Amino acid sequence: MSVTFNFDVLTSGRTVIGDTLDEIGKKDERLYVVTSDIGGALKNFRADCPNRYIDVGIAEQCAAGLAAGLALDGNIPVIMGMIPFMTMRACEQIRTAICYQNLPVRLIGTGGGLTSGGGSTHNAMEDIALMRSFVNMSVISIGDPNMIRDILYLGMDYPGPMFIRLAQGKEDHVIYEPGTIKYEIGKGIVAKDGDDATIFAHGEMVYQALEAASKLEKEGIHVRVADMYSIKPVDEQLIVKCVEETGHIVVLEDHLMTGGLASVISEVLLEKGIQPKGFKKLGIPQVYAGFGSGEELRAKYGYDEAATVQAVKSLLQ
Repeated sequence: MSVTFNFDVLTSGRTVIGDTLDEIGKKDERLYVVTSDIGGALKNFRADCPNRYIDVGIAEQCAAGLAAGLALDGNIPVIMGMIPFMTMRACEQIRTAICYQNLPVRLIGTGGGLTSGGGSTHNAMEDIALMRSFVNMSVISIGDPNMIRDILYLGMDYPGPMFIRLAQGKEDHVIYEPGTIKYEIGKGIVAKDGDDATIFAHGEMVYQALEAASKLEKEGIHVRVADMYSIKPVDEQLIVKCVEETGHIVVLEDHLMTGGLASVISEVLLEKGIQPKGFKKLGIPQVYAGFGSGEELRAKYGYDEAATVQAVKSLLQ
């Protein structure tokens, strides 16, 4: 596994989305893009495919219903929106118009976790729990912005609806050397190997997990980092392998500690009768977080890099 630890390499996930949709749209007339008044990254698609670009304004329910209709007509619609409004305001339409009919609608959301800076109303704390509970829905959480291109191409032929989660999508750390990773729905990636413990993470927290693992390595503690970008379906084989080989596990996510990846992993292990030597989950507690940057709020609620390092140490002690 080729991993870049040159975290000075940054790119914009939103730009990758816009460029990829434009690239696909010029070749595949099935692609429609629907947005709820956040089309800044979609200007090229709008210019090149004006008849397949629809901005419904701040009306997420309308976006979901419209996308369902487009899909019923044989198209592949992508909805671009802010996660808390897209997943909660349009919750019924996603469930009944999209998932119930098992339609190939792709929901791409920005502002995952506590990254929006907009306070409690704009924080996306429950989205994974909601989306993974829906029948037929696949759930993807992007850690490396370059991953988006591959996932969008996969999405053109993947059955059923799909929710794709990003953080802010403005200045994202490139984790993997471009061209070295083959992304598959239902798989995870060992981003860094180690045999003392495993940190399972997704989205922006993969970068933090790698940073924490690097610090621990200087103290002689070798931590594996598993990038669980596919949350539903999840890579059960990788979960079992990591637990059996490292024993101690930390689950790190910018989401409520209930209903997200920690719950997924717990369910997998319980169903298979596997008990880790130690288990610790780090994420958002049962609070409505206020204003602040993602970094500030992670420190406040005990799941920043320092807390990740300490969690691993406490398990091993």
